Amino acid sequence: MSDEKKLTTRAQDFSAWYNEVVLRAELADYSPVRGCMVIRPDGYGIWERMQRALDDMFKATGHRNAYFPLFIPQSFLNREAEHVEGFAPETAVVTHGGGKELEEPLVVRPTSETIIYAMFAKWVHSYRDLPLLINQWANVVRWEMRTRLFLRTLEFLWQEGHTAHATHDEAEEEARRMLGVYRTFMEDWMAMPVVTGRKTDAERFAGALRTYSCEAMMQDNKALQAGTSHNLGQNFARVFELTFQTESGGTDFAWNTSWGVSTRLVGGLVMTHGDDKGLRVPPRLAPTEAVVVPIWRSDEERARVLAAADALRTALAARVRVHIDARDTLKPGAKYYEWELRGVPVRVELGPRDLDRGQAVLVRRDTGAKQPVSLDTVTMELEHLLATVQNDMLRAARERREQHSRRGNITYAQFRELMDGEGAFVYAGWCGDGACEAAIKDETKATIRVLPDEEFRSAEAPATCLKCGRPSTSEALWAKAY
Repeated sequence: MSDEKKLTTRAQDFSAWYNEVVLRAELADYSPVRGCMVIRPDGYGIWERMQRALDDMFKATGHRNAYFPLFIPQSFLNREAEHVEGFAPETAVVTHGGGKELEEPLVVRPTSETIIYAMFAKWVHSYRDLPLLINQWANVVRWEMRTRLFLRTLEFLWQEGHTAHATHDEAEEEARRMLGVYRTFMEDWMAMPVVTGRKTDAERFAGALRTYSCEAMMQDNKALQAGTSHNLGQNFARVFELTFQTESGGTDFAWNTSWGVSTRLVGGLVMTHGDDKGLRVPPRLAPTEAVVVPIWRSDEERARVLAAADALRTALAARVRVHIDARDTLKPGAKYYEWELRGVPVRVELGPRDLDRGQAVLVRRDTGAKQPVSLDTVTMELEHLLATVQNDMLRAARERREQHSRRGNITYAQFRELMDGEGAFVYAGWCGDGACEAAIKDETKATIRVLPDEEFRSAEAPATCLKCGRPSTSEALWAKAY
């Protein structure tokens, strides 16, 4: 790890800072294939912990994992007009295989609604087969023109949940439930606060009845769509003849939902918590929660300190994901620099003077605060500190979001000035007219991120539309976004 050049600061160039952190913290690297990335072990370690947490949450709500093919017959996408129109520009298509032209081109999975509901139609016969609750962990391919590591790549990893229900209300409840699961994960595990709500028709998923989203504010005041949940209605069920015998003996089409998050969350973690020293990882997602850095000057001190450090690591390892940095080739200061760049939540310093005092020194990555603790109680103290860091990171991110949120009366001129400047989350009125929504997007690059759920709405509902001044039909959260 080279420390020859300091990171570009966030204030200088947030985009450059982000790319440098991802590369130098060794989360990912550029692939020889344009627009693709290689996820390195530290980045994949974060994703693995995300997977495990989410997978447990999915299973606790009754979902089971399955796997569906990477290749989808092109005719499947063509059968749902709005869906294919939404994805056509992003699809990669296989036309040849085994040295021959294929009878039917195969689309490389951009999302799996079509092939999954074709299979559901084979499995569902009666209301007794419902609800059918399936999740898939997979990779998908979307032919993006402009790519950024983790945030937007041609291929990325994700999970996609797909369910079938007997009624609209059951599907709606499912879509909202999984949005809540995402919010809980993002706040409790990622320490990334989100605003939840419904997307407008212009922003909803192609083929969906309604789309719900978790929107997080990054440190450049832009929004990141962190996860979405869709009530698909009966659109796909009608196309793929996904029918079932009702309890009353009739026949009806199933009601479907789909929902997903991806490795984009790793990018969201970087942009929510990173600082000018590099990455800061919330303890619950950190592959390494604490790194022990032994400090010595002489060979005699080295032997003594390393023996104590190894014993400390053994004691901690039963409760904490811990690593010991015993390298002879780097001085302690260089090690501090590296582990701060990598974002390990707590550094444990241990030197001869510490041993004489029967202590170690815990150093927080998020604040830099140092705390001497007894070697007799270090495990308990470290566990407590990690929990404190997790909570403090969420609180700091939430406070920052609210500091850069605007509510109350704001003129369109003020809104434009804000979007041309530092940006913000702006809660303002909207008349419900798509023409106003489109005009604001065209003039400011800001979009309606969500029509916020009740708990996020302003105490006093906006009376007029931000753009046209007509009576407002709903409050909208506006922001520029990734």
